[in-house]
Amino acid sequence: MRKLLLYLVVVSVGIIYTGRLSYLQLFNEDAVATNFLNDSAIKAIYDYPERGFVYDRNGELLVANQPSYDVMVVPREVKEFNVAEFCKLLRITEEEYEKKLEKAKSYSWRIPSIFVAQMAKKDYAFLQEKMHRFKGFYIQKRSIRNYQTSVGANVLGSIGEVNNGELKRNPNYQSGELIGKTGIEKSYEDELRGQKGVKYIQKDIHNNVLGSYKNGRHDTLAVNGKDIQITIDAKLQEYGEKLMVNKRGGIVAIEPSSGEILALITAPSYNPNLLVGRKRSKNYNKLHYDSINKPLYDRGLLAMYPPGSPFKTLNALVALQEDVVTPQTTYTCRNGYIYGRSGRKMGCHCGSGKRNVINGVAKSCNAYFANAYRQVISKYDKPREGMNVWSNHIKSFGLGNYFGNDLSTGRKGRIPSGDYYTNDYFKHDKWHVLNTISNAIGQGQVEMTPIQLAHMTATIANRGHYYTPHIIKAIDGKPIDNPHFTEPKYTTIDQEHFEPVIQGMHDVFSMKKGGTARFLNVPGIEICGKTGTAENFVKIDGKRTQLTDHSIFVAFAPKENPKIAIAVFVENGYYGARWAGKISSLMIEKYLKGEITLKDMEKLVLEKSLEDEYAKPLSGKPFTINE
Repeated sequence: MRKLLLYLVVVSVGIIYTGRLSYLQLFNEDAVATNFLNDSAIKAIYDYPERGFVYDRNGELLVANQPSYDVMVVPREVKEFNVAEFCKLLRITEEEYEKKLEKAKSYSWRIPSIFVAQMAKKDYAFLQEKMHRFKGFYIQKRSIRNYQTSVGANVLGSIGEVNNGELKRNPNYQSGELIGKTGIEKSYEDELRGQKGVKYIQKDIHNNVLGSYKNGRHDTLAVNGKDIQITIDAKLQEYGEKLMVNKRGGIVAIEPSSGEILALITAPSYNPNLLVGRKRSKNYNKLHYDSINKPLYDRGLLAMYPPGSPFKTLNALVALQEDVVTPQTTYTCRNGYIYGRSGRKMGCHCGSGKRNVINGVAKSCNAYFANAYRQVISKYDKPREGMNVWSNHIKSFGLGNYFGNDLSTGRKGRIPSGDYYTNDYFKHDKWHVLNTISNAIGQGQVEMTPIQLAHMTATIANRGHYYTPHIIKAIDGKPIDNPHFTEPKYTTIDQEHFEPVIQGMHDVFSMKKGGTARFLNVPGIEICGKTGTAENFVKIDGKRTQLTDHSIFVAFAPKENPKIAIAVFVENGYYGARWAGKISSLMIEKYLKGEITLKDMEKLVLEKSLEDEYAKPLSGKPFTINE
C-alpha cells in the first residue's frame, strides 16, 4: 500500500511539472520573452521608429525629424582601451567619462544605455570608423526633432531623455530613450512615439554572435508614430509672438464654434530648436535659470491674474439671471461707487451719469457693477448663501477649475464662494457683502489665466454654451471625435440675457457711445470687446508695492456667427486699450482678413518695448500708475 501511495505521488508531481513546463513553452512563451535580457547569452538590438509629424490647422508642417546618433554602452562588455582618445573623439572630459560609465552601471550591467546622446551626422561619420577600438560601445541611430518654425515653443514642446520617475511609471521605456517633456510632445506622446522594434541575438560564452534567437520568433518591427494636426494657426501664432516682443504676458485665441485654440502665445518665449541635439541640456539650463524673463513659464496657461473689467460682463449676466436687474435698470455714477460707513470710494473713469447694463459695459462703469453685484449677494438671507449662488453661476462657465483639456499644463484660477470666505479667507461667518465688493470689478479674490479669459469670451460669443478648449484637430488624418471636446456644455445663464451684454461689448468700440475702445475699430469687422485694467502688486524687499497696472483686453468677432474670441494680457501695460486692446484688434484683423490695414497701429505695437517698465522695480526708478 505504501509503495502504491509513493508511486502515485511521484507520478502526480511529474504530471504537474510536465504540464506547467508545456504551458510555459507552448502558451506562455511571451512571459518568458520578457526576461530575455536577464540571459547573458541574449542581446537585444532596438530599431527606433520615426516620431509622428505635427501640422497646423491649415496643413503647414511644423515639426519633422532629423537623424541623430547615440553612443551606447553595455558596461559588462567594456574592455581596456585608450580612454583619452575616446574622450577626445566624443568631446568630453575623462571625468565626464567616469560619471557616465558609473551611471550606466547603476542602471544595468547587461542592458545597453545611452552614453552620449544626439550626435550630429558629421560627428557620427568621423567616429564610426574608429568604434571598433572601443569594446562595449556602439552607435545607435535614431531620429530627433527638426522644428520647421522658430515660434510656438510652448505649444509644440520638446522631447528629452526619460528620468528615473518616468522610467518607473513607463516600463516600456529604457534609460536614455526619448519622451515628450512639454507641450504637444507630452500630451500626445502615445500617438507620436510609435513602437520600437527589436531583434534578439544569440551569443556564445565568448560573446560571439551565433545568430538570431529562436529564428527571430520574438523579433518585432518598428512602427512609426502617428502624424497629428493641431488647431493652431501657425501664421496667427507667429504674428502674435512678433507683437509681444519686448513685452510680457499672454495671448490666447479660440474658435467659439468648436473650442479649437487658434493661438497660444506666451512672452517672452524662445526658439524650439534650442532644445534639440547635444546643446539641449546647456540651452535648457540657460532658459530655466532666467528668473527675470521666465521663457519656460507659459503665461497663457499658468499665470493667474485679476481679470479686471472684462469680468464685469459675467457679473452683469449673473445679475440679469438672478432677476435683481433688468436691461433697463439704471444706477447713478458719481465718478465712482461710495460705500460703507466710512464712505470709501471705488473710483471710476467713466464720468458721471445714469448707467444701465449696456452703457455700463461700454463705459466700464464701476458704480453700475458694484450695485448689481451687491444686489445679487443681498438677495439671499446670508452673504454666504448669496456668494455660493453667485459663485456657482460663474463656475458654470468652466471657470475656477481645470478644463480637462489636452494641454500639458494649466492652473485652476480662483472663483471665490461663500464657503471659501467663511472657512478659508475670513475664517468666520461675520463678513458682509461689502467685504468682497472688489469682485464686482474683477479684482478682490478672483484670479484667472489668459486662456480662461479667452474661454469666457468664447462662451459669451456663443450666447451661453461652450466647448472645452483643445489643441488637437486630427490624428492620422482622422478628425477627433472625443465627446469631451465636441459636445457643448451650457451655463446657468439663460440665452436671452446675453444680448444686452453683447450689445454693450459692441458699443465698447463705438465713438458715438463713448466706448472705452472707440479708437481701436477694424474697418469692415464688427467687434465686441471689453477693456480691462488690473492693479498690480508685488513684494519688493518684503514690502507690498504697487506697480504699473496690467493691460487686459477680451474680444470676439464678428458680432454674429463669431469666428474668433481672444484674450490679451500685457503685464505692466497701463490701461486696457493702450496695448492689449491694440494687439487684440491687430490679431483679429490678421485672422479674419489675412492682412493688416491698421499699419500705424501695427508699427506702434511692433516698435514698443516695455523693458524699461519691467526694470523699474529692480532699479528703484519711479513709476506711474494709470497714466
